[in-house]
Amino acid sequence: MDEQAVLLVAGLTDLAVTTISSAVGTVHQLLRRADGPDIARDAQQDLMARGRIALDRCAAAPAAHLEVLAQHARSRQTVAGGDA
Repeated sequence: MDEQAVLLVAGLTDLAVTTISSAVGTVHQLLRRADGPDIARDAQQDLMARGRIALDRCAAAPAAHLEVLAQHARSRQTVAGGDA
């Protein structure tokens, strides 16, 4: 069991190192381009927009269940002419 855990961690570490190395190489190639600053600015704006969307998704509180039910009941009373 311990040997399997060690092999699993070693495999995950190797995968992470390979992925990071590849990403660093890609970043170096992009920075050597003449339009590197433009690409970096666009990437920053894209990441900020994604972050804003993620925060909005997490921060949006669902409507209160009883409030929604009350609004539906009120609209039914208004439609039925029972507005008091």
